[in-house]
Amino acid sequence: MTTSVLLDTSYLISLVNQNRKNHTAAAEYYRFMLESNVRMFVSAIAASEFAVRQRIDELPLRNFTFVPFNVPHGVEAARLWTALQRDAGDDRAVVRDDVKLMAQAEREGISFILTDDKNTMYKHCERLRTAEVIKLRAVKLEDGFDDCAFRTDGQTGFKLAYAG
Repeated sequence: MTTSVLLDTSYLISLVNQNRKNHTAAAEYYRFMLESNVRMFVSAIAASEFAVRQRIDELPLRNFTFVPFNVPHGVEAARLWTALQRDAGDDRAVVRDDVKLMAQAEREGISFILTDDKNTMYKHCERLRTAEVIKLRAVKLEDGFDDCAFRTDGQTGFKLAYAG
């Protein structure tokens, strides 16, 4: 089975914007996914969010598989929305789009979502996964690049610190 990743809007922005804090990690993941034949999916929802401020052709489009949002995704999104325990300060509109992305990934059998959004996407994805509502695992750029990030057993890489 080939590993597959849904790319969140925040990841896409970090990938193309060299001024973003986690651009280097985004670029490292991109190279790793290309070299490892990891299938990269982009939702029509993420494409529309990205296009609000940037041209979509700034992305390496030929390396992505685009996923339209359809009725089965909407039904799954409703299930996830109902199961999700949100915090009082959560922006409802942002969370709704994140839930739609998670629903698409679940419905399409995509194992991971790569994000630079620890406050909503990562938090809610992990909350639903921990509650065993979804199997999808979020990988956040803030943790830096880890070549073991797409392992289904949750194992992370062993990083050596140089003391010299």
